Amino acid sequence: MLTALSIKNYALIDNLQVNFNQGLTIITGETGAGKSILLGGLSLILGKRADLSALKDSEKKCVIEAVFDVSNYKLQALFKKLDFDYDAQTIIRREILPSGKSRAFVNDSPVNLSGLQSLGAELIDIHSQHETMQLMDDVYQFQVIDALAKNSQELQDYKIALKTFKILQKEYDELLKFQAEAIKEHDYNSYLLKELVEANLIEGELQELEETYETLNNVEDIKEQLAHVNQLLSEEQIGVMSALLAAKNSLQRVSKFSSKYEDVFNRINSSSIEINDIFTEIERLQDNLDLDPEQLLLVSNKLELLNTLLKKHFVSNVSELIVIKNDLSEKVSVTEKLDDTIADKQNDVAVAKKAIDALANTIHKKRLAAIPGLTKELEAILQQLGMPNAKFNITLNATETYQSNGKDNLSFLFSANKGGAFNELKKAASGGELSRIMLAIKSILSNYVQLPSIMFDEIDSGVSGEISNKMGEIMRNMSRSMQVFTITHIPQIAAKGNTHFKVYKEDVGEVTQTNLKLLNHDERIVEIAQMLGGIEISTSAMAHAKQLLN
Repeated sequence: MLTALSIKNYALIDNLQVNFNQGLTIITGETGAGKSILLGGLSLILGKRADLSALKDSEKKCVIEAVFDVSNYKLQALFKKLDFDYDAQTIIRREILPSGKSRAFVNDSPVNLSGLQSLGAELIDIHSQHETMQLMDDVYQFQVIDALAKNSQELQDYKIALKTFKILQKEYDELLKFQAEAIKEHDYNSYLLKELVEANLIEGELQELEETYETLNNVEDIKEQLAHVNQLLSEEQIGVMSALLAAKNSLQRVSKFSSKYEDVFNRINSSSIEINDIFTEIERLQDNLDLDPEQLLLVSNKLELLNTLLKKHFVSNVSELIVIKNDLSEKVSVTEKLDDTIADKQNDVAVAKKAIDALANTIHKKRLAAIPGLTKELEAILQQLGMPNAKFNITLNATETYQSNGKDNLSFLFSANKGGAFNELKKAASGGELSRIMLAIKSILSNYVQLPSIMFDEIDSGVSGEISNKMGEIMRNMSRSMQVFTITHIPQIAAKGNTHFKVYKEDVGEVTQTNLKLLNHDERIVEIAQMLGGIEISTSAMAHAKQLLN
C-alpha cells in the first residue's frame, strides 16, 4: 500500500507531503483544482516518461518520492528478477533535472524505466472511465477467471511444463533437420573414414617412413661408406683401432710415473672402448643392410598414401589426420545411431506433451467451474449499479494450440439491454457501463487475490442517487482487504471514505499553487455539504451531509 507521497516543484505543486492509511481514501476538489496534477505526479512514480514542461520552477529539479509497504505483496521474486534491492518499506523516487534528464531510484539504487514500470504495475492500479480497454483484452479476462478458479499453482506448473515441452520439441526438430543433412553427408564421410582407417595411421610414423625410404633408396652408397669406415677403423697397419691400441700400450707403461700420464692413459683407454663399440655398431649396421626392393616399394607406397591424405585434408602431419579420422568416426557413428536418438527424443516429447495436456485440461475444467459463479456475481453487482438487464455470455473452448496460459479460447460477450444480442464488450457497453463493469470485476477479484492499491479517477461520472451510493458501498467493501483511493464529485461516495483529502488551489503572492489537505470530521461535513448544495451552504445541505457521514 502507498503510505507516503512527496512532490516538489511539479506543475502547480511547490512542496507537498502527505501520508496515507489503509481503507478507502476519498479525494475531492473543484474542477481544475489539480487532481489530475496529483495523478500525473503519481504516474511518474509508476514509470511514466517525464516531461520537462512539468517543472514548476525550470531552474530547480522536480523530485517525487513515494513510500510503499510491500510486505504483503510477495514481490521478492519480482525484485530479484528486476535486480532491485528489496525492502518491505520500498521507496521509489523520480527526479527531473532542469536539463531535461530524468532519473529513477528504488530504495536509493538507480533503475531503468522499464523495470520501474514492471514494479509500478504491482503497486498501484490507476483506473479512470477512459482506461477500461484492458476489459477487452483476453489476457485480462483470463486473469479474472483464473483468479476465481484458483488456478495460480496450475498455471505456474503449466508455464514450466510448456517451457520444457518447447525445449524438447525444438531439440527433436533440430535432430530431424540434422538427420536430413547427415544422410546427405553420411556416404561421403564413410568413404573418407574408410580411407583413413585403411591407412593404419600411427603417430609420428611419417618421419620414420621417410628415414626408412632414404635408407632403402641409398643402400649401395651406405654400404660403401660403412665399409670404408670399417676399413679405417680396423686396418691392421694404419687403422684407428690399431693406432689407439699402440698409443694405449705406450701410455700404460708411463702412467705409473705420474698421475698426469695416468689421466691421459685413461682418456685414451675410454676412447679405445668407444671406438671398439662404434666398430661393433658399424658391423651390425652392415650385417642388417640389405637391398630389399619389396620393402622399398611398400615404404614408398605408404609415403605416397600419407602425403596424398595430408594434401586432401589440408593438414601437415599424421596427428592431424588422426584427429580428422576420430571426428569422422564420431559423425558416422552419430548418423548411424541417429534413429535411436530421435526415437528417444520423440518419446521425451510425448511424455512432456502428456504432462502439459493434463495441466491444460485441469485448468480448463477449473475455469469452466468458475465461469457460472463469475457470471452470477457480475450480474448481481451490476444490477445494484443500475444495470438490471446486464447479462454475460462467457464461453470457453478447448483447442489444440498451446498458449502461454493454457489451451483455451475465451469468448466474453455482454448484453446491456433486455432481449439484446450478446456482443463484444467494446461494442455492447458504453463508457459508463464499462466503468461499472470494471468496478464490479475489481470488487470480485479483491475477494480472491491480493490486488495492488487502486485509484478510481472519477469513474462515477454521470452516476447519481442510489447507484452512486451502491458504488460507494462496493468501494468501501473492497477497501477492507486492500487500499482504495477514489477521486469523486459525488457526496454519497465521498461520505463512504475512512479518510478524506481535499485538493485546492491558493494564491501565494503572485503564484497559484495546488495543495492537498486532510479533512477532519467537521471539515468533511462542510466539504460534503458544498458538494451537495454549492459554496453557499444551506442548513438542509449540512444536515444531509451529517446524515451521509453517519
